[in-house]
Amino acid sequence: MAGVSPDTIKTEVRKLDGVVPEAVVKGLEGSLLRVGKERAITREQLGEIIKGVNQAYVNAMVEPGEAVGTVAAQSIGEPGTQMTLRTFHYAGVAELNVTLGLPRLIEIVDARRVPSAALMTIYLKEKYAKSKEKAREFAQKIEMTTVEDVVLQTEMDLINIVFVLTLDRSRMQRRELTPSKVVSTIKGALKVDALIDGYKLRIKPTTQSLSELRRLASKIRALPLHGVKGINRVVVKMEDNEYVVYTEGSNLSEILAMPEVDQTRTSTNNVHEIEAVLGVEAARNAIIDEARKTLDEQGLDVDVRHIMLAADMMTASGTVKQMGRHGVSGGKASVLARASFEITTKHLLEACVHGESDRLDGIIENVIAGQPIPLGTGSVELAMRREGESGRK
Repeated sequence: MAGVSPDTIKTEVRKLDGVVPEAVVKGLEGSLLRVGKERAITREQLGEIIKGVNQAYVNAMVEPGEAVGTVAAQSIGEPGTQMTLRTFHYAGVAELNVTLGLPRLIEIVDARRVPSAALMTIYLKEKYAKSKEKAREFAQKIEMTTVEDVVLQTEMDLINIVFVLTLDRSRMQRRELTPSKVVSTIKGALKVDALIDGYKLRIKPTTQSLSELRRLASKIRALPLHGVKGINRVVVKMEDNEYVVYTEGSNLSEILAMPEVDQTRTSTNNVHEIEAVLGVEAARNAIIDEARKTLDEQGLDVDVRHIMLAADMMTASGTVKQMGRHGVSGGKASVLARASFEITTKHLLEACVHGESDRLDGIIENVIAGQPIPLGTGSVELAMRREGESGRK
């Protein structure tokens, strides 16, 4: 029996548009076209497949009145109790430290402004990714180098009120720096007098005082010479026949602006940085991705829909908010729901001061009030009248 044509497959599958998500429709269409090239698919088989996919999607949907928030919290929280508290290693890159396990999961749901171990994975464009020398040159270019990183020793000449720096020749050469470049940077940033004697620099403050000399010494040590702000350490690693750059520290906006970087694959684990550079939708995807990676690394299987719900709640307002009292939980309309989470007295007092009322629409407030919760059977209010009877039952 002859199989249906590719056009027929596309037409029939497209009838699912609006019934199931577009991604499912495209995936099914691609699979059927691929199978159709290898062997004939009859119209009856095509109909059964489409019907089966539709039914599978309907079966996977949440029942009306399902406590999705509670189920999601339980589904993420229970595996979270089995996670290790703190592990320091980066999969495949032992040289970099990274927070994993429960502390990382807490960082994500708390929407910490700066992660305890900010990291970037930088993919390069082909001509840089295939060359070890070019990848290393790029790594050296972005690694933040301060004066302290290239100094062998420092001393203070208290008689002449001069700060003396002895530069490390090998470190300077490795970072392609010269004493004149260092002096030029110091002069430009601090407006001081500096003399070069080989690899020894003598720097004199404008004010002849010991306190000013100490302040000057502190500023000079921390002065950046080159590199990208925030990128403290860089490791180049070969992966899948290309060189990938891993960094300790993160600066997404500056890194993406560099011509050597493949912007489509480069990423950071700093969610707030992603929100600032790429927007709240990208931040939502980052929350989902980071949470999944953290759970997968521990070998814990959590349905992605629970994580997606948490990410949706954190980003529904248009900005990334934490789950705690300064974010999702603290922003609930119900006074009793807010009070049940943290700082009970403060919430109740403020509600009294402002004359707030509670409509008892949610779960928590109805539990507190001792009423049926508006979920499952509690979400239905049914009045019946038997034939021949008057009044309400």
